Parts: sequence; C-alpha cells; structure tokens
Amino acid sequence: MAQLLDEIEWGEPILPTTADPAWEAEVRRRVGRVGEIDKRVAANRWVRQACVDVTSLRPSQIPPRLFNIALLVTAQENSCRYCYGAIRASMKISGYSEAFIRQIERDADLAGLDARDRAFTEFCRNLARARPRPAKQAFENLVQLGFPNAMATEIAFAIAMGCFYNRIGVLTACPPERGFERFANGPLGRAIGTVAPLVRPLTTLRWRATPPATQPTAELVSGPFGRVVATLTELPPAAQMMKAALDGAFDSPVLSHAVKALMFAVVGRSLDCSYSEGEARRLLESDCLESAEVDSAISSLTSTRLSAEESRLLPWVRDTVHYQTAPIQNRTRAIAAELGGSMALEAIGVAALANATVRLAMLLQ
Repeated sequence: MAQLLDEIEWGEPILPTTADPAWEAEVRRRVGRVGEIDKRVAANRWVRQACVDVTSLRPSQIPPRLFNIALLVTAQENSCRYCYGAIRASMKISGYSEAFIRQIERDADLAGLDARDRAFTEFCRNLARARPRPAKQAFENLVQLGFPNAMATEIAFAIAMGCFYNRIGVLTACPPERGFERFANGPLGRAIGTVAPLVRPLTTLRWRATPPATQPTAELVSGPFGRVVATLTELPPAAQMMKAALDGAFDSPVLSHAVKALMFAVVGRSLDCSYSEGEARRLLESDCLESAEVDSAISSLTSTRLSAEESRLLPWVRDTVHYQTAPIQNRTRAIAAELGGSMALEAIGVAALANATVRLAMLLQ
C-alpha cells in the first residue's frame, strides 16, 4: 500500500524562493493565492507556467468527486507530502469526511465505491505507480465500463499532470502548506466543510466552463511528442497545456536540447514505452547523435556529447521514475549544489514533464 501522509519523509527545501511580483499577481488572478511551489519555480518561465496551468485546471468531463479522488490517489502514490497534504485539506473544506478520505487512502474496496468507481480508482493508482505502466487496454476497459472516451482521456491526463506536479513538489522538497492544512482541520474549516455539500451543485456549474477555442489540429500536434498531444484533441485546454509545456521545455536554452531529449529517452526506456523512446531519438537527430550513440547513452546513462554536469542528469532522471522520497531528495540536493539553481530547476521540470508525458503515452499503445 502507498504511504499515508504522516509516513512520508520530507527534507528541507532544495530550491530557494524567487520574488516576481508580476508573476505572483498573475498566479493570484488565475488560482486565488500564491503557493509554496509557485515561489520556488518562479525563476523558470515554462516550468512556472506549467505549474499554474495544472493548479488552475478545471476538468470539463470528470465529475468533481472523481477528480478529487484521482488527485488524492496520485499524490499518495507519488509520496508528495506537499500535494498530498494540500489535496487532503481541500477535500475536507469541500465537505468530504475524514472517514471517506481514509477509506480511499487505505483501500478503494472499503470506500463505498461501486464496481465502476473501483475500476476508476484502480486505474488512477496503476497509472501513477506505473509498475508497470498500464497499457492502452486499461484505458479501453474504462470506456467499456461506461466512461465516455473524452472523460477517460481526461482522467489519464489529470493523473499524468498530477505526476508532473507531484514530482515538482518532491524534487524541490517544497515545504507543505501547513497553514492551509491547519485551517482545514480547524473549527472554521470544519464549518465550511459541513455546508459545502449543500452548495456543491452551484460550484459544479462553474467547474464546467466552456473550453476556449483550440489551435488548428495540425499546429497543435506539431512539435515534440505531437502524437501524445494529439490524444487530447477532444480536450482543447488539456491539449494546449501539454503542447505549451513540451514546446517550452525543448525551446528553453537553460539545458541543452540533447540532454533534455536523452532524459525523455531514459524515462521512455524505464517505462517500456517504445513510442516515447522513438520520439526522443527523433528529436536527437537535430543534435546529430547517431543511433549507436543514443543506444550507448541510454544503456550507460552517460554521453560524451554532454558536459560533465549534464551527464549527471541521466542516472538521476531514471531514479525519478520510481523512487523513495528521502533518497531522491538527497540526490536532487546534490545535483542542485553542482549545477546551480537555474539548471537544477529546469532539470526538475524536464524530469517531471518526461514522467508525465511517458505515462500519458499509454493512450497510444
């Protein structure tokens, strides 16, 4: 069973906060408040944009109840103390009982769920855990159980981006939002939770906002990992979010294009995703890496084409696929000390995005 909240070891923050008043104003406009993660990723434009896109996401297909369960299960499986605590607190304020939350945490079969909801929860756990990564058949099973295709796709996307955000939290050792957690468990938080079920139908109307117009499909799916983005064309905001993150990551000059593509290749190989590894190889053609050089880099987790500092990222990114929290935070702390804050932050973003992208690629195979 995945760890419970108080069982997760959590170190001191790895990255400092960065003050950016203009960006903080944008976060407040979109999310309502500036969280600890927002302060620690503010120095990198594409990473901070991807993070606020995740926190402002409002699904158009998944009912809020299932969405909250998916976020809770994903954060628990990824042992992210930051996200797990915040989601748990948010659910308490939204009217979910402590007993219900504990049942979800400990065993979905005890949570009063029917067969359809149990299959949903199992899918969430298996995709977040990825031991092994579920095949497309698992997605098709959800559809056969009555989840519309667009809803099942949005579920997979929510879990994948949950994995992205969880890894940002874990790999920065972001301090938990303890004030928010105390509020949720205090008298006022409990009082809000008591009335929340009465107003939930009204908030659900706001939840299902009309999706904005999307880019033309050909433009949307161009660029790195376009076939993964193409799986989201029924969900324009999700497709735009994924494309923006991938384009931003590979366009950024902080780390070399080659090391970023190799990091994706390593995660693809670790999760046995032939598409992701193949796409990473295609991207490496622009760096003039021969197939044999890529084979060697993936197998040995080093490359003469990379600087000594960037070479350290290949064995590290492999360890971000499946990890224990304290050891991976210790390794990340050492990486950050050697690379410096700017390169370390981008490496954390790339590792998180590679893990999300390769998990979402289960929709292809």
